[in-house]
Amino acid sequence: MAYQAVFKRYELKFLLTLEQKDRVLEAITPYMQLDRYGRSSIRNIYFDTDTYRLIRRSIEKPLYKEKLRLRSYGKADKNTSIYVEVKKKFQSVVYKRRIAMTEQNAMAWLTEDHSRHDGSQIGNEIQYFLDFYKTLKPVLFLSYEREAYYATDGSDFRVTFDDNILCRQEALTLDSRVYGTPILPENMVLMEIKCSGGIPLWMTEILSREKLYKTSYSKYGTAYQTILFPQRRAEAQKCEVITND
Repeated sequence: MAYQAVFKRYELKFLLTLEQKDRVLEAITPYMQLDRYGRSSIRNIYFDTDTYRLIRRSIEKPLYKEKLRLRSYGKADKNTSIYVEVKKKFQSVVYKRRIAMTEQNAMAWLTEDHSRHDGSQIGNEIQYFLDFYKTLKPVLFLSYEREAYYATDGSDFRVTFDDNILCRQEALTLDSRVYGTPILPENMVLMEIKCSGGIPLWMTEILSREKLYKTSYSKYGTAYQTILFPQRRAEAQKCEVITND
């Protein structure tokens, strides 16, 4: 089955209560439908350098930022096609480019033999990414449950709802079970609006009525700030104590 390999769009994020989500779902029903996956489990493995250079820069909110990850929709096995994705953001526009392959081949390419990609343009771009950052490795497993809705008018307007966002630093494979530390406040949902142009008037009216305002929320960034950074700081303090002794 063909898959979309290139994305260019705006992605706007909103934190909702469960009650607000229910009201938004009711309001969008005349204009949108749940996509063919229904409620799906999305799994990601994020790559970063030894010093977490990618996410540290992203948290600084620069004009340009980028990240590399593996993604699967549901539990992957050795024959499941997963995605190697480079996601970039420049002046509020998100660009995503990806290649489908098995997790085994993807891990071998990204961590062992950088010549194993398919020779495509996107493969070359990901290869440049690997060569530029040099010490990239898997650092975080992040999963969540998603409901995705698409506009019935034929446009590319989409709305997604993510909850049960979990992360961990162990068992960094897409075929493992889902578990980890929650990073979303209890009874909250992350809603994302994805579109290449303007937001439909009816959606603007819903946002206004519910008093929903755009927020800055990065799943990987939140995981780094709540789990990875405190751990790194504790390790650094421990080393400093040992050195002083």
